[in-house]
Amino acid sequence: MTRLVPHPLLTTCLLVMWLLLTQSVSPGQILLGGIVALIAGKTMALLRPDPVEIRSWRAVLRLTGIVAVDILRSNLAVGRIVALPSRRRRVSGFIRLPLAITNPYALTTLAIILTATPGTLWLQYNRTTGSLLLHVLDLVDEEEWIRLIKHRYERLLLEIFA
Repeated sequence: MTRLVPHPLLTTCLLVMWLLLTQSVSPGQILLGGIVALIAGKTMALLRPDPVEIRSWRAVLRLTGIVAVDILRSNLAVGRIVALPSRRRRVSGFIRLPLAITNPYALTTLAIILTATPGTLWLQYNRTTGSLLLHVLDLVDEEEWIRLIKHRYERLLLEIFA
């Protein structure tokens, strides 16, 4: 079973997603979706991703709460910037942020957090220098942004991922 379907949960989820997106449960769609799901599962097996090791589930819960609140606050702030013109001149800018994170899962999680938070966008990560290029919609204090990301997100990600 493992050779035929190396990732059964992934394959099943992809098939269900295929059927939901096509809005049809005909035999042809099931067959076509099954073939696509099997190929995707086998491709994932060829990639052989490293297993994820989570060291602290409490840190995961803390990070989830912090990110949820930050996304809500950022939505409100960006909405205010867009809807209510201010006399203060808004300056967007780029920040080069040195990171201590090297774990690919931690870097991916940080990229998702920063990109999902309105007003910030992960642009580039330089693996040799360990630095991140980040765009900020309303850049007031670059050092404050660096402190915020390192203490709010990076510290918890280092605690979560081995």
